[in-house]
Amino acid sequence: MRLSASTSLLCVVDIQERLLPAIPAGPQVVAMASRLADAAAVLGVRRVLTEQYPQGLGPTPPDLATKLPPALPKMTFSCCGSDAFAATIADDVESALLCGLETHVCIEQTALDLLARGLTVFIAVDAVGSRHILDHEIALRRLESSGALLTTSEAALFEWCRSAEHPQFQAIRKLVLADRASDRA
Repeated sequence: MRLSASTSLLCVVDIQERLLPAIPAGPQVVAMASRLADAAAVLGVRRVLTEQYPQGLGPTPPDLATKLPPALPKMTFSCCGSDAFAATIADDVESALLCGLETHVCIEQTALDLLARGLTVFIAVDAVGSRHILDHEIALRRLESSGALLTTSEAALFEWCRSAEHPQFQAIRKLVLADRASDRA
């Protein structure tokens, strides 16, 4: 039940411009999802980006969107309701790391569907958010009791590396240190 770069899928779910202002942790969600996207690219982790009803909720912020494959539009709350998303789950994908919006809607429903398909599901708790704190907290509790594993974006990065001897460890370390420096600013 550990993340492996070769068998993981990073799912960046519905971080969209018109929804972000309503999310109290919106800036943090974008920053942590961006860090995850950067690290996934460096480590060769497969990535997918979704957008819920983009005509209404707008696109993914450009700084994040440029770090990921083109967004897959969807109307179902669960990403698994999209045929295009389902096609991204190759036979060798064993786990999915989810980040995005909203914890109690699209993250929760996607996680429950992926668990039902037999994947190990990780939730980057510092990279998910909801409009209301109670919805966010209850969703995390439900997800954990349903079998999803709660983690942080930093923990996921180092788990993908496994060792300070990993050829890309210094690149990942720099991503972490850059975020720590911005925390102090």
